[in-house]
Formats: sequence, C-alpha cells, structure tokens
Amino acid sequence: MATTAPSAPAAPRRRSLGSGALRRLARNPRAVFGALVLALLIVAAIFADQLSPHPPNVQNLRNRLQPPSAEHLLGTDQFGRDILSRIIHGGRISLQVGFLSVGIALVIGGLMGVLAAYYGGWLDSLFMGLVDVLLALPAFLLALAIVAALGPSLTNVMIAVGIANIPSFARITRSAALSVRELDYVAAAKAAGSSDLRIMFKHIIPNALSPVIVQVTLSLAGAILAAAGLSFLGLGAQPPTPEWGSMLNAARPFIRQAHWAVTFPGLAIVVTVLALNLVGDALRDILDPRMRGSR
Repeated sequence: MATTAPSAPAAPRRRSLGSGALRRLARNPRAVFGALVLALLIVAAIFADQLSPHPPNVQNLRNRLQPPSAEHLLGTDQFGRDILSRIIHGGRISLQVGFLSVGIALVIGGLMGVLAAYYGGWLDSLFMGLVDVLLALPAFLLALAIVAALGPSLTNVMIAVGIANIPSFARITRSAALSVRELDYVAAAKAAGSSDLRIMFKHIIPNALSPVIVQVTLSLAGAILAAAGLSFLGLGAQPPTPEWGSMLNAARPFIRQAHWAVTFPGLAIVVTVLALNLVGDALRDILDPRMRGSR
C-alpha cells in the first residue's frame, strides 16, 4: 500500500511590525486618548456641514457676543456667528493645512534625504548644505518670511509651512536611509542588477519608514500651530474664513467683554496639538527599538 509522507509542520506565523505596534499603542492610555481625539476631529471635519448647528458665516448682529446658551452652545462672536459651527469648520481647514503642508515637506525632504544617502558625494553635500541654510532660521520665522513674500492666503501658508519643515524630513530620512543602505539585502539587490530606483523604492524607503512616521505625526502638530500663528498675524486665512488662528485675531479686542470668543478657538488648537503630540510620542516609543529597550 502506498503511504503518504507526513506533511511538514506549518511555520509559526510571525506577527507583523504593524500589528505589534498597534497592540502596544492600544496599551498606552495617553496614545489612546490622543487617537480618539484625532478620530473625533477627523469625523467632525468630514461631516462639518452636517454636524454644525448653524451656518458658519451667517451673521446676526442682534445676537453678537452672546454667552454660551442652549441655542449657541459656545456663544457667538462679534458678528453674531455661532462659534461652535465656526470651530467645527475651522477644524477642517486646520487639518487640511496640516496634512498638505506636511505632505509637501515629506515628499521633497524625503526624496532629498534618500537621494543624499544613496548616492552620497557631491549630491549629499549639496542637499545637506541647502538643509543647513534652511535651518539657519527658525521654522516659524522662515514660514513667516515666505508668506510675506508670496502674499497672505491659505495656500501660501501651506507652501510656507511645508518648505519650513523640509529640513527635518530630509535629515531624518537621510539618517534612516544611511543605515538601511549598508544592509545585506541592499547589496544583494545591487549584485542582482536591480536599478537604483527599484532599490530605493522597494528596499530602502519601506525599511526606513519608522522614524519618518513619527516625524509626520509630530510635524502635523507643529504645522497646525504654525498655520494658526500665521493666520493670527493676518497672513493666513482671510475673513470670513472660519480658521482658528484668524478667529483668535478677530476676537482679540473683545477678550474682556466676551472671553468665550477667544477661549474656545484657543482650546481647539491646544487639544488638537496635544492629541497629535501624545500619539507622536507613543509612536516614537514603540517604533524606536532603543526607546523600547529603555522601558
């Protein structure tokens, strides 16, 4: 009788880095709080038109500077506009500015870092020299100078904040790519005749993402804060756009008479930046093996 050979035991499933990171993230109460706040902000930004109790730009001078009430949960501003509705729509603008500006910095700075690390030589010197020039000015002052040159608008704020964040992404990506470039599988890919683009996009970039993910989260908080600061100075979103920084600037003369017109937009900025920082700190502790070892 023919006998069948016993089948080889199945190899144990290896837990992916992503699933393990999510489990460790779920055990961190500060990270869970930050993630829940971010989820609520994103949902509110997506469904701002449905969630807002009043149109954000409709004025009613009879109800100007009214304190919080059942009709206007967070009160009204100097033009009688509902502050809660403007904060909800302002969250959409702030998240849009944050994601787009960080996306600009990630694409440009990330490509600069990878190219500098992979090719080295004069290209590395050129890119890192440009990064050093950009780092000579604080990021906010650099963004302020760019917006002043381009003109006040929300689009120019995104460009300016994105350019100001390029140096941090270029340096972090270069550092991570330098360590990955020396690994054996990259040398094997070169020996197999893989093109430079294939090696960079298939082997180097995917394995250098951990510090970049952390930097994205932390840079989002800085970008939202910088955009609000520029709008507060009158260089960002222009009236009647419901942006948190411009709301603070417009309500500043009435801070003693109607403090809620300043308090609630300021709290929106604080809570959003705090949530992003909590998630970023937790991701740094999880994805950085040196931080995991010290815990």
